[in-house]
Amino acid sequence: MIDTTALFRMPPGVETRWASPENPSGARGAGGAANGGRKGSASLPMAAGSRRVMAEVAQTSGTIRRIWVTVSDRSPLMLRSLRLDIFWDGSPTSAVSAPLGDFFGTGLGRQVAFQSACFSSPEGRSFNCCLPMPFRTGMRVVITNESAKDLEHLYYDVDYTIGDRHDDDMLYLHAHWRRERRTTLQRDYEFLPTIRGRGRFLGLNVGVIADQGSNLRTWWGEGEFKAYIDGDRELPTLCGTGTEDYIGTAWELGRFDHLYQGCHLADHQAMRFCFYRYHIPDPVYFQRDLRVSMQQMGNFGPTFKAELIAAGRPVVIAGPERLPLSQSTAVHGLLERQDDWSSCAYVYLDRAGNDLPVLADVAERTAGLTGDVDP
Repeated sequence: MIDTTALFRMPPGVETRWASPENPSGARGAGGAANGGRKGSASLPMAAGSRRVMAEVAQTSGTIRRIWVTVSDRSPLMLRSLRLDIFWDGSPTSAVSAPLGDFFGTGLGRQVAFQSACFSSPEGRSFNCCLPMPFRTGMRVVITNESAKDLEHLYYDVDYTIGDRHDDDMLYLHAHWRRERRTTLQRDYEFLPTIRGRGRFLGLNVGVIADQGSNLRTWWGEGEFKAYIDGDRELPTLCGTGTEDYIGTAWELGRFDHLYQGCHLADHQAMRFCFYRYHIPDPVYFQRDLRVSMQQMGNFGPTFKAELIAAGRPVVIAGPERLPLSQSTAVHGLLERQDDWSSCAYVYLDRAGNDLPVLADVAERTAGLTGDVDP
């Protein structure tokens, strides 16, 4: 993944900067001045409703190389309430717009230790991103506390270079978060609504809260991944064979974290799962437009079939006719499902802004995360 020859080459005119609470502007010779240089500003408070610029440069090219963050309140509600926005080249709309935890691969606000090629949390209490994020004329990284609680400590580093020479085929990083608290029967969940331009779909991380009320503890992940590329409408060019298949495993999900694929939360008791897939060795390119989705299907076996029918659950066999399970003679098969899905999708695009839907409000992002019963 790493070009090792780049480790001993010095690109002309490129300089390194770090933005942190000890040097918010990243200015040369301006770090660590508070308290006489004795760690006087290692973190910053964030009052409820407040907004901070974590890093900003203008009138220069560059590349964000790494972002590290930790916060004093790592509860699911806070991780979904802290909002991260990143702007490129003076664009009025952010290219990255996501809850802090989800952007860094922590779905459902549930921190666990993991490592992937793009994100990591070494001990389950920090957030690291090493995705390169190039820009041509400037960047701005903003965090907003949209919760009703004050945050005592925000620690961060935004490590970047300035003066990078980017070729004409350079692409900007975009990230889009969305959630459906109850997906629609026989309608695919969209990770990425149609985005226009030329680029590369990098991948996604996903959180699922399976609906045990309707489906008991049946398996939820049989839907096929679909990528509609360059004018695809009814049928996609790229189509997988099942949810767990898409992330490189099979027969439901256990806990694992690999470079490009993983399931770093597999809570079979609460039926909550977080998984990721990054298309680094298998790039997904598009020339005009892209839409990415996942079917909403699960399965049943003879034991669960009897339990579902006995409990009077209104489940139906997968298929256009929506045949009730009680009318099927099959002892196992596929079910249409409705569950709680949320996701953060990553894409490199040939423009600084996008026309994707705006980030959902904090109430929608946080509902049901702590086990409360939703209306």
